[in-house]
Amino acid sequence: MATTSESGARKRATTRKTTSTSRARTSRPRTRTSTQTQPKTRVEHAQVLAERAVLVPVGASLLARDNLVAGVRDFTSRYGTRTSLERELKRYERRGVTARNRFDRRVRKTRTLVERELRQRRRGVERSFRQSRRRVEREVRLVRRDLEKQSDSLSNRVEKILGEAQGRLGSVA
Repeated sequence: MATTSESGARKRATTRKTTSTSRARTSRPRTRTSTQTQPKTRVEHAQVLAERAVLVPVGASLLARDNLVAGVRDFTSRYGTRTSLERELKRYERRGVTARNRFDRRVRKTRTLVERELRQRRRGVERSFRQSRRRVEREVRLVRRDLEKQSDSLSNRVEKILGEAQGRLGSVA
């Protein structure tokens, strides 16, 4: 909503920031920071678009070429001679050996942990089984003793009842 008229400039003069920007606008002519000028005719506009359509792919391909050249330079500086190539291969081999050893240690550690946990669980199950078996055997012994006592007392009672019955039958006869 910025206007270039004096009345608009007076209205915006209430704050310092807008005042300085409005003075700057009125005192300096507008300039574009770009090096290109805006096309004035349709032909010039079409020409700019055509140039852009050609220059963009050319610029992209030059950038890709520069990146490729930098990559090749890096590659040749690393692997340019047999000794540098062997040095790099040994470096990769050391990294591979280190990674393999680290993996082996991790596998052994995990295996040890799993075996330890398995042994602990097995001991726990065996201990629980032995305790349960002892408890069951104890209960069976107690029940057997109780049944033997009850059968002995029952047979004693039956014999006593039989003796009394025979004694009564013998006294009646």
